[in-house]
Amino acid sequence: MQLQDRLQSVLNAAARLDFSARLSERITPLLLELHWLRVPERVTFRLCVLAYRCLHGTALSYLAASFLRTSDVDTRRRLCSADSATLVVPSTRRTTLSDRAFPVASARAWNSLPSSVRKAPSLMTFRRDLKTVLFRSSFDLH
Repeated sequence: MQLQDRLQSVLNAAARLDFSARLSERITPLLLELHWLRVPERVTFRLCVLAYRCLHGTALSYLAASFLRTSDVDTRRRLCSADSATLVVPSTRRTTLSDRAFPVASARAWNSLPSSVRKAPSLMTFRRDLKTVLFRSSFDLH
């Protein structure tokens, strides 16, 4: 069992405890009612919030230094993506370990967000919009 599966199991148990639900009851309606994200979306949420803070100067400087905006790269400055507030995803050799590194995983998560979320004017607005996007994608709500 993977670590994310274990964490999801703990989250599900907490939701069942909150509702005094049985193990045989479906967990999705409980998570929907609590408005809780599933574990993969929680990870994405944390990565994106930290990326937002890095890009806006409210995170630790060594974390912020690991990001490079597409608009800051000379060869990409004239591309359409330079205006979309995307990040350069560092190239990796080993997919099993390197893709989980903070600069790689957070840049991919950041670039996967809609531009309206990436361009949020404040951290609170960003967090609200991000949770809405992730919640809808997690539970297939449109």
